[in-house]
Amino acid sequence: MAPKTDHLTSLRAARQLRRVRTFYAAGFLLWAVAAAWTGWAQPGSRQMWVSVLLAAIFAGLLAAASQWLRRLRLTTGHEPAPHTAPRRAAGPRRAAGPRRAAAPRHAGA
Repeated sequence: MAPKTDHLTSLRAARQLRRVRTFYAAGFLLWAVAAAWTGWAQPGSRQMWVSVLLAAIFAGLLAAASQWLRRLRLTTGHEPAPHTAPRRAAGPRRAAGPRRAAAPRHAGA
């Protein structure tokens, strides 16, 4: 039987891979649009080829992150449920209704 920390590590890795995959997808879209724009304005220019190169790099990183995430899902056997790794709350929660302001105290009354 695997230790409990291996399961937590795989959950953290999956969450991190999903975040990184989103970043790589945004980077790919940005550079693909830049390459298309520059290719339309200045076809064959150095800026266009640099944009194409960076879009290809981000596409490769996106493919690698997706492959690692798919492989991680296969080794764990299932997609982790959202409640298995809860996030920390922003602050304490109160069940009471709205608070009333205290009456001011007057000195000498």
